Amino acid sequence: MNTMILGAGRGERMRPLTDHIPKPLVAVRGKPLIEYLVEALAAAGTTEIVINIAYLGSLIRERLGDGHRFGTRLRYSDEGAVGLETGGGIVRALPLLDSDPFLVVNGDIYTDYPFAALPAAIPGLAHLVLVDNPPQHPDGDFGLHDGRVVDRAPRLTFAGIGLYRKTLFANPPGERFALGPLLREAIGKGLVTGEHYRGHWTDVGTPERLAALNAGA
Repeated sequence: MNTMILGAGRGERMRPLTDHIPKPLVAVRGKPLIEYLVEALAAAGTTEIVINIAYLGSLIRERLGDGHRFGTRLRYSDEGAVGLETGGGIVRALPLLDSDPFLVVNGDIYTDYPFAALPAAIPGLAHLVLVDNPPQHPDGDFGLHDGRVVDRAPRLTFAGIGLYRKTLFANPPGERFALGPLLREAIGKGLVTGEHYRGHWTDVGTPERLAALNAGA
């Protein structure tokens, strides 16, 4: 299964750290976030990973190279200096993603999620990994009922790990757009399954959360 890592975000909330490096290169215990993800995906058997890049993206390419040292192949989808947001970035990268479904992982999460446990096929348009709501996001994103993702309470938080069918992106609203509205439309049609992961997961969205990880919290 092909995998895409979303690495094109600007990381405004992580400034000043992200004034000189892209957010996925922020280090946790001496290693960039994105390296943990590439290593975990390669260990799970992923043979090809696409990384979208934008702001300071050349630094990601320089750091990771072609993926040989990780035991996988890395390819890059360059969106220019600004980026195309999550949905637009995925659509731009679709020609590089051969499998259907394909996996997309946010490049700014730190997790021990077992990627090898993801289903090889899905019945609908998407399959989302949900986690317990962290303190900074107490209201969550989506509910989960009998294996289906629903847009009602009680809600869990979307982990930034999802399987997607290419048909989800058949009618993009433009070149630059967020993934959220497409997901909510598919959820409303009952076409999104999900799972609740209770292991370690952190959205490294602020310097405070980064400091907590580096302190071993």
